[in-house]
Amino acid sequence: MTMDRLSQSSSDSPNRDTKVLSIECLRGSSKADEWTGDMLQTGDIVEELRIGDSPNALIRFKSPFKNGKTAVNKILQDSYKKKETSILVRVRRGPHDFAELQACIVPNDSSGKKHYVLRSITDPNYVVGFLDRTESECFQLQASRNTRMVNALTRTRLQDGYVSYPWERKMQELLSVPTSSNFLSILLLPKVSDRIAFRYNDVEDTLARANTWLNAAQASGVPIVFMNVQTESLLTKISGETASSTVNAGSLSDLSNLANVSLYGFEDYHGVDIGVVRAVRLWYAPIGGEFTIEIKLKEDDTKLGFGISRTEEGFIFISTVTDEGKENVPATRSGLSNLYKAATDTSRLLVVSRISNQRVLPWMVSSTGAIRCFDTVSLSQKLSLHRHTKVPILLHVFLWDGTLASSSVASTRLSNMSTSVLPLPNENQISDAGGGVSGDGSLSVQLGRDTVGDLSFRFNNLGTFNNCV
Repeated sequence: MTMDRLSQSSSDSPNRDTKVLSIECLRGSSKADEWTGDMLQTGDIVEELRIGDSPNALIRFKSPFKNGKTAVNKILQDSYKKKETSILVRVRRGPHDFAELQACIVPNDSSGKKHYVLRSITDPNYVVGFLDRTESECFQLQASRNTRMVNALTRTRLQDGYVSYPWERKMQELLSVPTSSNFLSILLLPKVSDRIAFRYNDVEDTLARANTWLNAAQASGVPIVFMNVQTESLLTKISGETASSTVNAGSLSDLSNLANVSLYGFEDYHGVDIGVVRAVRLWYAPIGGEFTIEIKLKEDDTKLGFGISRTEEGFIFISTVTDEGKENVPATRSGLSNLYKAATDTSRLLVVSRISNQRVLPWMVSSTGAIRCFDTVSLSQKLSLHRHTKVPILLHVFLWDGTLASSSVASTRLSNMSTSVLPLPNENQISDAGGGVSGDGSLSVQLGRDTVGDLSFRFNNLGTFNNCV
């Protein structure tokens, strides 16, 4: 588009009631420059149409346009059918200012009948049409340009849109554990303070427990870092005086009573019957991310060469590893011994976060204070079954330094395997934990069972000894 000025115009003294063909802006530019001087604007007077691509093939139509908009639409329709869609529009703004638009002819079916409009070549979002007006109306529109700009600013709303995204590929490429995040959490229910009335300690008490659990885990050597903490509302059914506070749905003043209570109820005409328990969710993440160790098994492997234990906070960790100089066991071949030594040298625990891509982290603290976590006996049995069936095992462990994956473990891991994997325990060494595989290969299962409150689950705390496999 170009702008030029003529020193003279054939319409120095126009008849302001003369009918002219004018521009009607139908859709604005996406480049935020539709109000610049070289863009066509509503009210501009059409002086000339040039149809065709090459100068020799140009078909020119000049004002005045007999029958106005109707005749021009017929011209555009005929050109479109002949596949002559390139058009240059020359307009007049005021007595001496001229502008041009290079566009293409396109149909506009939204008008209800066959109608053609012009779409800018340089900006397909910018579309103009034609309208019959008097010359005085056009000059008034041109003079009101600033006002129309302000009105357009007021009317313009941001539009939302959708962008397709290659989630599967990104999750495979950018996550340390494909399709799984490093955002970990544990849910802490408020502690029961009165079992008979089912009253709970306040939110501050639950937050203090979350803080204690995190500090204790870090102090024991679990390489995790705090990310966030939030309250989480859980619905329950209550009645009578069970709730520490009741909320009248019609009174906002009652909201002040909810600042620190762990259980409150909604009161209606029939009394309190819906309760909301405010639990606390603690979000954390491994400091150095998760590292994958693949343990490949051989026919002559009689043990995996490492033992597992559990911290008081519910984390499973590698407690012992066979000395790599003495035995050629899966733990040594996979590089687990190097990683274990690096952890112990820095007073860190080598925490196991996943076994065969299943998370084995603590996930909840019950209202009695017991931590829901994974049983070391059943984990050891599963690892032993891997050794028996020769099915490789994938272990994910927490790192305390991201460079360890490429330094302290690299020499052993890369020389023995294409991907890192952690060795599985041997069944002959599980028996000291209360269950395992006997020497003749038969399973001898002796599992304990703890009941905490109304939640029954296996809870063998092996913090002071370990299951070797």
